Amino acid sequence: MVQGCTSDAGKSAVATGLCRAFRRRGLRVAPFKPQNMALNSAVTVDGGEIGRSQAAQAAACGLEPHSDMNPVLLKPTADRTAQVIVCGQVREDLDARGYQARKRALRAEMLAAHRRLAARYEIIVAEGAGSPAEVNLRADDIANMGFAEAVDCPVLLVADIDRGGVFATLVGTLELLSESERARVQGVIINRFRGDPSLLDPGLAWFTGYTGKPVLGVLPWLEGLYLEAEDSLARRDATAEADFRVVVPALPRMSNHTDLDALALTPGVAVSFVGPGQHPPAADLVVLPGSKHVRADLAWLRREGWPAYLQRHLRYGGTVIGLCGGYQMLGERIDDPDGVEGEAGSSEGLGLLEVTTRLRASKHLHRVRGQLVPETTALTGYEIHMGETDGPDTLRPVADLGSRPDGATSADGRVLGTYLHGLFDSPETRRALLARCGFEAFELPDQADLREAGIERLADTLEQHVDIDALLASSRQSQAPR
Repeated sequence: MVQGCTSDAGKSAVATGLCRAFRRRGLRVAPFKPQNMALNSAVTVDGGEIGRSQAAQAAACGLEPHSDMNPVLLKPTADRTAQVIVCGQVREDLDARGYQARKRALRAEMLAAHRRLAARYEIIVAEGAGSPAEVNLRADDIANMGFAEAVDCPVLLVADIDRGGVFATLVGTLELLSESERARVQGVIINRFRGDPSLLDPGLAWFTGYTGKPVLGVLPWLEGLYLEAEDSLARRDATAEADFRVVVPALPRMSNHTDLDALALTPGVAVSFVGPGQHPPAADLVVLPGSKHVRADLAWLRREGWPAYLQRHLRYGGTVIGLCGGYQMLGERIDDPDGVEGEAGSSEGLGLLEVTTRLRASKHLHRVRGQLVPETTALTGYEIHMGETDGPDTLRPVADLGSRPDGATSADGRVLGTYLHGLFDSPETRRALLARCGFEAFELPDQADLREAGIERLADTLEQHVDIDALLASSRQSQAPR
């Protein structure tokens, strides 16, 4: 199990690299994260929903993502509540105290998912969540040491030196573990080091002498590494050299912001995420992203003055694309009579598409293939939404999915809404959509190829700086029958 001293220490990246390194050795390996909290998710081959880090790790293992790989996923809907997804399916919405009370029951389902994976694969690379030293969350823990102790697996501890105070962070984390948990830590990995690693030697020797734990590797800062982010929003500001500018409101409950990665990676295209209190710049394309709380984020757009900005943007010939929740916002009304996303009621939409949406408790989870309309360009994507949208503009769909159409287009063709995530991922679909906006893209990197290159780079880095075979041997020894 790979655990981090803090959030964003690099445990997802280390786990991903280990998955590929073990696969290179001909092992049947699978990823696992017992509990995850993220608004960026992926649809699994069995029709479930898991965090994106496990989907990337599944790719590193040469596998399709499966709901067993992340049996508990929490998707925040407000500051104190989250949608609880168990084994890929929505279970309920809970506040923090309510979730704490459920953890013991969820532990049994989490362990059952792990057993199913362990029956099919030789090695499980598990990833922790946050830090194992959160003493207020220790009771009935299923995310970190509680899981490691339940399945009796060794732990690697990852710390981010780029944040500063790496030895204090490592020592403090170890000090806050119980004796049995501390014994379970096989060693530590220091991540994101810049400069000459020999300068660390005195600190490494002191750390091992003080704690008795070896430093198994010091990983360098990897400039330009691309992996789909799960939690943090990598903001890319538009530059003067950009030929095509994309503006995205950074909604408070924005989900699946990875939908914008492919655009941001396209040469000549600059993507700006605009947060609260910031004035959105001139743009060629505005993308309204997905949202975990559509009506609340729609109210935020109004408070921030986005309706007037969008009207001006369209008046000057710009294009607007709404993805999932952003599509729902573009319509005339959003009805939530059952309080699916909070307080029951209705909200007036932005009125840029002649459609209305009714939110429903059942969630649509589909991986889809089809073609862009009217270009007939092949496309792939996935749906994660709660609601149904209908109205005159749906007679001009964005996509033909074979058995059904998807989305809506305004009469002038400059406002599009779709439930499809991953709309820009395919190079040819991205080319066609950018052409509609008047931009001819000559170089279109394939996002899947970039992800594969990032996984390979991670594995190469681990092979160079960590003794993978020794790590594998000691892990097998620690898991041998006693």
